[in-house]
Amino acid sequence: MFDTHDTIAAPATASGGAVAMIRISGPEAIAVCDRIFRGSARLADTPAYTVRFGRITDGGRTVDEVLATVFRAPRSYTGEDSVELSCHGSSYVVAEILRLLHAAGARTAEPGEFTARAFLAGKMDLAQAEAVADLIASSSRASHALATAQMRGGFSNDLHALRDRLLHLASLLELELDFSEEDVEFADRTQLRGVMEEIGAKLDTLCRSFSLGNALKQGVGVAIVGAPNAGKSTLLNRLLGEERAMVSDIAGTTRDAIEETLDIDGVLFRFIDTAGLRRTDDRLERMGIERTLAAAARARIILRVTDAANDATASAPLLPPLRDDQRLIEAINKIDRCPHLTLPAGALGISARDGIGIDALRRALRDAVDTEALYHGDTVVSTARHYDALASARAALDRALAALCAGRPADLLSEELRHVLHHLGTITGELTTDEILSNIFSKFCIGK
Repeated sequence: MFDTHDTIAAPATASGGAVAMIRISGPEAIAVCDRIFRGSARLADTPAYTVRFGRITDGGRTVDEVLATVFRAPRSYTGEDSVELSCHGSSYVVAEILRLLHAAGARTAEPGEFTARAFLAGKMDLAQAEAVADLIASSSRASHALATAQMRGGFSNDLHALRDRLLHLASLLELELDFSEEDVEFADRTQLRGVMEEIGAKLDTLCRSFSLGNALKQGVGVAIVGAPNAGKSTLLNRLLGEERAMVSDIAGTTRDAIEETLDIDGVLFRFIDTAGLRRTDDRLERMGIERTLAAAARARIILRVTDAANDATASAPLLPPLRDDQRLIEAINKIDRCPHLTLPAGALGISARDGIGIDALRRALRDAVDTEALYHGDTVVSTARHYDALASARAALDRALAALCAGRPADLLSEELRHVLHHLGTITGELTTDEILSNIFSKFCIGK
């Protein structure tokens, strides 16, 4: 995977800013920097967590004036000796400093290599390392809170607690195998079943949280559906505050789904303006309708828009049954044309054209996403890899419970519990492969 015996360097900030930061880490990090850094004292003689002012030189030429921050192993992000050079943000300056660092003995870091070294040094587990990338990519308060909680180890602590209980059970069963000829039972089967059911319930809770966690991470999907000319595109434009969707009185204008994002009170929503639902012989329009139904099936929230000028019940399009994790919000549009309309129970009256009821609709959308658990410290799973591992662990636990209820011998129970432990261990990196690690860290940016 990664060679941790050499010294790496890479910019840790995006290009285009006034100030840039270059990170160097590895056994020769301080020595490499000393070969091009000129200050009041050598970095090798500088205590940890100290900032030195100096110049980066190329022979007798000054490339830039910089601040060099020294970190010493093991008390650094990577667990290695590290230096962070803060320089001017010129792309030329950054490129020149990197060239000099490479000539002095450092190589360019691979994507995610700094965090990979932190993981390999035991500074964080794999779930926490993945949260670093999620934190960098976070685009809303909710996704930031999600990544921060995981990076601080909340999810990892839950998993370690589960694995400790399972290890205790497995050890008792393994002990029975050592005394198999004496037919002794160290693990009370009634208590064993109770503990396994408790662990199963916890795994179920974690698995169920993935629907919310993935939505918060990627953006909560909202499919705007309705009959042609119900005002879906006008509503999308009103919510966004700009003209992003084409509006026309001609039925069937919207054929391809249009997707836009909007942050509402710290939660990112992905709005999908879909083709109008109606019977049609137009082949292209039918394709658009099929995509509408597919978008509705994927969305966490379905925002159904009906025309107040028509009978609301008659104009409401038929949709597939809602999933348990889906919410339906009914919006009766064009109420400005029907001031005396009696709204159906639970429906919101709006005018997308005039902005009537839009604030209430925004509140309804935000209320449809319960983030209380997230802000109160509950674990919320947001990564597909983690969900798959939890689901596999739950399946293995189900097999163990079935074996227990059937009175199977201890070795079969123990084998299934080892499978549960294996799947949980892959989440935190206690059990993993170079292939998995390479796949995870390849998605990181270069300087992290």
